[in-house]
Amino acid sequence: MTRSPPASPEPTRRPPNAVPDVPPDVDETLDVRGLMCPLPVLKARKALKRLAPGATLEVLATDPAAVIDFKHFCETTPFELKGWHEDAGVYAFRIGVPG
Repeated sequence: MTRSPPASPEPTRRPPNAVPDVPPDVDETLDVRGLMCPLPVLKARKALKRLAPGATLEVLATDPAAVIDFKHFCETTPFELKGWHEDAGVYAFRIGVPG
């Protein structure tokens, strides 16, 4: 008697408004989805000022201009853009506090 292999489960898709998984090196997440330039950067600057040296802030945004805005912000301030990615229209930026 032969058995057929078990059916593989359907892949699960994350809803477009879901918060991406938070990486283990993130100390705080700031959700600015739905806000447009310059608000994501202004709110991130405020959040970064209250974090301890060496901390990492993750910012979730939906404004496509945020890619350019956060790159420029980190080039002109002591903060470090550790990385970013886009998933289903949500941009996730990891920004480090110097120290």
